[in-house]
Amino acid sequence: MSGATLVFVYNADTGLFNAIADMAHKLFSPETYACNLCAITHSHLGMRREWQQFINGLKIPVEFLHRNEWRETYGPTRVPLPAIFIKRPHNHQTEPELWLDAGAINACRTLPDLITLIKTNFDHLTR
Repeated sequence: MSGATLVFVYNADTGLFNAIADMAHKLFSPETYACNLCAITHSHLGMRREWQQFINGLKIPVEFLHRNEWRETYGPTRVPLPAIFIKRPHNHQTEPELWLDAGAINACRTLPDLITLIKTNFDHLTR
């Protein structure tokens, strides 16, 4: 796994207007919010402490990209977001490979669910 990086991609765009709109959407209509990865890992005030601690404890570098940042870096994707990709140094493709898809992420209802999903798949990844 040496040199590999996990890339978390949110189903949301960057920018002040988008951040305000997302915050309002999470407050007033959380059941229809489009990014379960954002909803689970962030409160209205920012990244949840438990999530930050979990990410810091992973034995692999991580990147976080919003939908528009992904497009700017890798071009359009047909993969539904949110998603988690893995970049491997020996992979000469321009786009990282899909690691956990939107279906798996969206099936998580709580932060512990997401952490368990990642830990379970991480264990398989590192074997």
